[in-house]
Amino acid sequence: MSSSRFSDADLAALARHMRDLAVEAGAAIMPHFRSASLERRDKPDGTPVTAADLAANAVILAGLRANYPGIPLISEEEGSDVLTEPERPFFLIDPLDGTKEFLNGSGQFTVNIALMVDRLPLLGVVYAPAIARLQWVRGPGDAVEETPPHAADRIGALTQIRCRAADNAALTAVLSRSHMNPETRAYVARYAVAAASNAGSSLKFCLLAAGEADLYPRMGPTCEWDTAAAHAVLRAAGGHVTAYPGGEELRYGKPGLRNPFFVACGAGVNLLPA
Repeated sequence: MSSSRFSDADLAALARHMRDLAVEAGAAIMPHFRSASLERRDKPDGTPVTAADLAANAVILAGLRANYPGIPLISEEEGSDVLTEPERPFFLIDPLDGTKEFLNGSGQFTVNIALMVDRLPLLGVVYAPAIARLQWVRGPGDAVEETPPHAADRIGALTQIRCRAADNAALTAVLSRSHMNPETRAYVARYAVAAASNAGSSLKFCLLAAGEADLYPRMGPTCEWDTAAAHAVLRAAGGHVTAYPGGEELRYGKPGLRNPFFVACGAGVNLLPA
């Protein structure tokens, strides 16, 4: 099913609802932030989950299932549907991306909701409630950043965001705060990088979309819910996320929902072959 199966009005309404749910989920997270009594456990794969993850997940799943019962949803946390036709629309959700950042007291964690169509991200919202940063896609090719304060019943001022034109002789790279490794360092060393910074969660994509950085390589494991919403924002802002090696655009609904290594970039970055 292509985006043409949705009317412009349908997409606008769905984008607004996804945005509202992300803000509500952020509000559900914040009472747990920097709480000494925060409940935490480790999942079978060794990654942490907290009461905040589950509170945000409950808000998002309840809202989507009540309003869009015919669209399957896949969440990092509890409540995922079985995805049998990945070419048809489905939601990908990470209710709290950057749980390690959250547990460390960093504000660099995000709520992520994406609508996938034809195995690509069409709509997405990325909300970082602790630092009051909200980016979302109003429709194809229309990514915006919203001025705080953020409320579910009121949209703030919106600014359309676009990737900047990269200077390949002086790129700005953004790298993972929690998952840096030698493979990523070696990849970045191949480019003329004039400045580099670290960021947590899906915020790295947001820096590219807002024209604040040019290059984000991830030479390590991720799942589809880690990237989908931010990929949607970056794609609507004129950027790209490509598999490495290979160079094809990152697609979703893969068996196991695991991503290959990838490189996210803004406009005009000359990606080097493997």
